[in-house]
Amino acid sequence: MTTSAEKLDQPLTIGTHQLGSRLIVGTGKYETFELMQQCLAASEADVITVAVRRERLVDADGRNILDFIDLNRYTILPNTAGCFQADDAIRVARLGREILEGLENPGADWVKLEVLGDKKTLLPDPVATLEATEKLVADGFQVLCYTTDDPITAKRLKDAGATSVMPAGSPIGSGQGILNSNNLRICLEYLKEDDPDYPVIIDAGVGTASDVAVAMELGCDGVLLNTGIASARNPLLMADAMRHACLAGRMAYHAGRIPKKLYATASSPETGTIVD
Repeated sequence: MTTSAEKLDQPLTIGTHQLGSRLIVGTGKYETFELMQQCLAASEADVITVAVRRERLVDADGRNILDFIDLNRYTILPNTAGCFQADDAIRVARLGREILEGLENPGADWVKLEVLGDKKTLLPDPVATLEATEKLVADGFQVLCYTTDDPITAKRLKDAGATSVMPAGSPIGSGQGILNSNNLRICLEYLKEDDPDYPVIIDAGVGTASDVAVAMELGCDGVLLNTGIASARNPLLMADAMRHACLAGRMAYHAGRIPKKLYATASSPETGTIVD
């Protein structure tokens, strides 16, 4: 029987990849590439996401973001951020694979799939996401799907071959945290029903460290975030906080919280010997 302590030490397995850290962080929105480097190191993440559309790889000074990432230290998870049609997302995913194969980075075989519905909400288009998932899986990708917290959509994406389903805690960049823990619990139940080790990662909406802890306490396998660190008042300090919160939340989940009760329960025994 595996003990709780042993479970804490187990790496997170996503397809053919193993992650020592269960925190996945993005590389966008930082004021400078140098600050990004520092925050990535503080987070102690093993995997970082990069938007691979060519116009997002280079800053205003013509510097390429990949020149500021230690490719021997991090596995890149290319993402299809900014795509609003399935065909566009598929094209960007293939572009990411081509770039990372050229760099000999192990992230060439997977993709974080985003197919958005509109520019106002940035909510995923469930139909287009499912279509892109099926085509990318057939093309040999390990697909990590960004989706809503709808359990039925989550289950359909898994059935379509998604390596991991990643429900949103709240809208992208909103910082609202975990808005619907009940739906996330159902997502976890449906996705892990036949495979307890199927990786479920919370993606989007994280605003602060307590949001990460809540997600992990629900039993999620990891958290993916970007804006919560990059747009914090002190990004470097927040990166460190997110790292600790991810570990604390996972420890609390395996420790098992006490049940919630309507009335108080005394911490000290009501009977016993009184010592003068």
